[in-house]
Amino acid sequence: MRELGQPTYRADQLSRHYFGRLTDSPDEMTDLPADARDALAAALLPRLLTAERELTCDGGTTRKTVWRAADGAYLESVLMRYPGRVTSCVSSQAGCGMACPFCATGQAGLTRNLSTAEIVTQVVAGARALARGEMAGGPGRVSNVVFMGMGEPLANYTSVIAAVRRLTDPVPQGLGISQRSVTVSTVGLAPAISKLAAEKLSVRLAVSLHAPDDELRDELVPVNRRWQVAEVLDAAWGYAAATGRRVSIEYAMIRDVNDQAWRADALARLLAGRLAHVNLIPLNPTPGSRWTASDPQVAAEFEARLADRGIPVTVRDTRGREIDGACGQLAAASKADDSLRSG
Repeated sequence: MRELGQPTYRADQLSRHYFGRLTDSPDEMTDLPADARDALAAALLPRLLTAERELTCDGGTTRKTVWRAADGAYLESVLMRYPGRVTSCVSSQAGCGMACPFCATGQAGLTRNLSTAEIVTQVVAGARALARGEMAGGPGRVSNVVFMGMGEPLANYTSVIAAVRRLTDPVPQGLGISQRSVTVSTVGLAPAISKLAAEKLSVRLAVSLHAPDDELRDELVPVNRRWQVAEVLDAAWGYAAATGRRVSIEYAMIRDVNDQAWRADALARLLAGRLAHVNLIPLNPTPGSRWTASDPQVAAEFEARLADRGIPVTVRDTRGREIDGACGQLAAASKADDSLRSG
C-alpha cells in the first residue's frame, strides 16, 4: 500500500473484502476512496485464474471447474456438497510429475507449480459461489479443503504450506477454515512428511499408498523406488505422533492389480495398532486406460478383511463420474482443444 501511495490500513480493508466479504470487485469496496478502488484492485487482486469450463452433476451438488492461468496453464478444482459440509478439492500443481500410470494427471506430466495465490483462489471462488447461492442447496460456506486435485502437494511444499495458512488464518489474514478440516495428500515424499510434522499444524495427512508391498507399489507409484513403503509409513506415524491426527491411507481399488485378499491382509498387518484409517477409492478409469475399478464383490471382501482385523475403513463416496471426475481429464481435454485451435 505504501508503494501505491496509500495508508497501510488499506491493506486490512482490502483483505477483509477478499477473505471476509468474498469480493474482488472494486464497485463493492465502498469503504475505499472511489478514485483509488480500480487501481488498488488491479494491483493487489489481479485475475489469476479464469474459468474455462464448469460442469455439474449429482443434482447440482458437485461442480467441477477447469481453470486457465495467466500463462495458459490448466488446472482443476471441484466443489462437493454433502449433508452438513461442503468440500473444496484443490490442485497444487498444473499437471503432476509423479507419473502414476493409473492417474490422468500423472500421465500428462508436470507443467509447473501453482503459486500460493492460485491455490487460495480456487477455494475463494468456491466460497464466493456458495455465499451467492449459486450451488444446489442454497447459500453456504466451504467447510473442508482437500489437497487432492492435480499435482503432488508436498512437491510444491512452500506454496502449499503458505496456502494452508491463508485458508485457515482468521479474517482478514485468511478464510478462517479450521485446520482440522484441511487434508494434505501425498504419494509418499517421506522427508516432506517429516517436515510437515514440524510445522505444528493440525491438518490431516493422507498417504496415497495403493499397495502394501514394494514390488507392486514401485509400478503404481514410481516414487516408491526412492522412498519405499516402510519409510513412508514411518514418516506418517511420526506425523500422527506429532499432531495426534489419524492418518488417512488412500487405496485406489484397481481390478486384478491390488485388490487381492492377501493384499488386504498385508495392509492390515502394516496398520495394526496405528493411528490410521483406510479410505478405499473405487477407481475412476480414464478413457483408453487398461486400469479399471475392482469388481464390487471383490472390493467388498477387501473392505471386510480390513474391518475384521480391526482396521477402520470406509469406501469413498464417488462424485463426478459423468463429468470426467478423475482428476486431470477435463484439463487434458481443454489443453487438447487449445492445441487444435492454435494448430
